[in-house]
Formats: sequence, structure tokens, C-alpha cells
Amino acid sequence: MTGAGPEPDMELYDLRVTVDAIEGRSVCGMAVGDYFELENSAHLRLPEGRHFCVWALASVLPFLAAKQRDLGAGDWLERDTLFCCPDPEERLTMRVERVRRRPMNSADLT
Repeated sequence: MTGAGPEPDMELYDLRVTVDAIEGRSVCGMAVGDYFELENSAHLRLPEGRHFCVWALASVLPFLAAKQRDLGAGDWLERDTLFCCPDPEERLTMRVERVRRRPMNSADLT
């Protein structure tokens, strides 16, 4: 997302959040390998015809802004990549991966 403004002054990671494991029953209808991507700071992308459970999304959402940025080597969020859905019946685990680094102009954002 690059506007007509000045040169990029920051970089953010695009992220992929993938269902890594389901150790219970899949109440929401997701399967291992289902994913969404967060691109251009705030664009949520799903594969055509697929869905992602809103409750699983809500559990990982608070961490995504931090995962988009470089963090200190000692920061636990730099090392940890697994997050859990709050539904105890599913025991669904998601993996957050940085898929590409994107130069951005902060003036193009909020």
C-alpha cells in the first residue's frame, strides 16, 4: 500500500496465521492448514471459498500488530509463534509466521 506520499519510512511484516493443530473436535469447521494473511498493515486476506473462525481470530488478533514489527531478541513474542483458540472442545493451535517484509510510508496509514 504505497500512496503518492514520500518514500517509505518504515517496514512491517506481512503475516500468515495457519491452523497448526486441532487436538479436539473441529466445532467451527476449520481444518489443519486453513489460514489467513494480514498484508499491508491491515488487509485481511482469506483463500477463495474458505473461512476462519471469528473466535480463533479474536484470540490471535491482539498479538498481530507486535508480530508485524521487529522485536528485541529477548522479547518472548519474537520467539513464540503458537497461539490457541479459546474453545476448549477444539484445542486448536495457530502458527503466526512472517511471510514478507514490506516497506511502507507511515503517512499512508492512519
